[in-house]
Amino acid sequence: LRRLLSGPSLANPTSEKMVESGAAEIKKYQTYSINVDPNQDDKATEVRLLNFKRPHMRAFHCSWFCFFTAFFIWFAIAPLLAEIKITLGLTKKEIWTSNICSVAGTIFLRFVNGPLCDKYGARIPMSIILVFASIPCACTGLVNSATSLAVLRFFIGFGGSTFVMCQYWTSRMFTKEVVGTANALVGGWGNLGGGVTQLVMGSMLFPLFKTGMSAEMAWRTVCIVPAVVGFTVGVTILFISDDAPKGNYKDMKKNGTMAEVSAANSFRTGALNFNTWLLFIQYACCFGVELTMNNAAALYFREVFELTTESAAAIASIFGWMNLFARGVGGFISDKANAKMGMRGRLWWQTICLVIEGVMVLVFANTKSLGLSIFILVIFSSFVQAAEGSSYGIVPYVNPPVTGSIAGIVGAGGNTGAVAFGFGFRELSYYSAFMLMGACIIASGALSLFVCIKGHAGLVTGQDSEEAIAAWKKLGGAPAPSATLAVPEPDAEAAEEVEKD
Repeated sequence: LRRLLSGPSLANPTSEKMVESGAAEIKKYQTYSINVDPNQDDKATEVRLLNFKRPHMRAFHCSWFCFFTAFFIWFAIAPLLAEIKITLGLTKKEIWTSNICSVAGTIFLRFVNGPLCDKYGARIPMSIILVFASIPCACTGLVNSATSLAVLRFFIGFGGSTFVMCQYWTSRMFTKEVVGTANALVGGWGNLGGGVTQLVMGSMLFPLFKTGMSAEMAWRTVCIVPAVVGFTVGVTILFISDDAPKGNYKDMKKNGTMAEVSAANSFRTGALNFNTWLLFIQYACCFGVELTMNNAAALYFREVFELTTESAAAIASIFGWMNLFARGVGGFISDKANAKMGMRGRLWWQTICLVIEGVMVLVFANTKSLGLSIFILVIFSSFVQAAEGSSYGIVPYVNPPVTGSIAGIVGAGGNTGAVAFGFGFRELSYYSAFMLMGACIIASGALSLFVCIKGHAGLVTGQDSEEAIAAWKKLGGAPAPSATLAVPEPDAEAAEEVEKD
């Protein structure tokens, strides 16, 4: 922890010096403020949370903050739905149709963004999506029917696809020894935006706006705030960050320091791997559940326990606040399990998280006390996000040369799950919908039995290759890195296939 938090200080004088990036070559930076590995494309070998310098840690902080901002845009309406329902006279089905549209909008883009990141880097797609999603968010006040609400939320939902860029960006900046920790942190802190949005929009900004105007005028104008924030952040990152340690993709390709990548081949290779789709389903049952709860929690507590909009939003925000630590802990324990048992350890932890998550959903559905419901919500949320962190501890092993495409497909699973569960909440009572969701989550845990990654042991069958054993047991005299993700190196044949036009 000290290592993560430490920045330049007298107690650690080496952190102040500029680290040589290796032999002189055509690249944007010849020296860096943190330690790098010239053999891994000048990627950083450490994560310093209090360091904001370019290119590594600037990209780290831009990554999580952009994803956080995307959540601020994406779910700004969610805590206001009770008010919108009253103003427009909407039914429960119409509200849930809009919820489904809000998460459906990003499914296609998550599939597309992975290959685009492989080809263009994360910075430019991140900027474009944030700017675009800000526009419909600013138009929230123009909503006048169930149809216009659903259409508006569909386009706002495009912001959710920034998750792919969030994960790809840090993967491009950090070595295989620390990328697991980096990905878990930026993913978790970005998801935290869901909880903060519930609190800021429902319990702070909405009441503030309501002091000088009617409740209807307040919800029609308050969404301008996240829209302005999103647009500003989207434009700013173009000028203050980099695509990769050695600069931006456009310049690297021009200088011959980066090969051209075929986005189509990258996507095809990732999509034809059976493990990708197993993780797609499991991610649907963790991140899909989180998205569903972001839409459902405030409404659930307001209607079932008859709370005010402000109180319901404050309680609902607890679910998202668990991202402050839970996703990172999930990735960290996955790394620890890998250090002891290899891929089998990661798969067992993934299964445990999903099963406990499912059980907690069933318990939550049967809890009638407000205080106990909040307590169960905290446990439930913690395992949802731990499963998310665990999922992306496995993703980079599936086929390393096309990690961007696989990350995009698996990420789309989260939104697909949210759409499926959204239909459940739309058609069923809260109790039946929660019971159905819990059963699906528990069943998804069993899919770990069928995950079979080349060179690695499965949950109960198969054996690790000698290379894999040497990696997770740290044999061969290699220095033992901290407990973080070790992404296998891509084989030359696979890498050559991806680079073909």
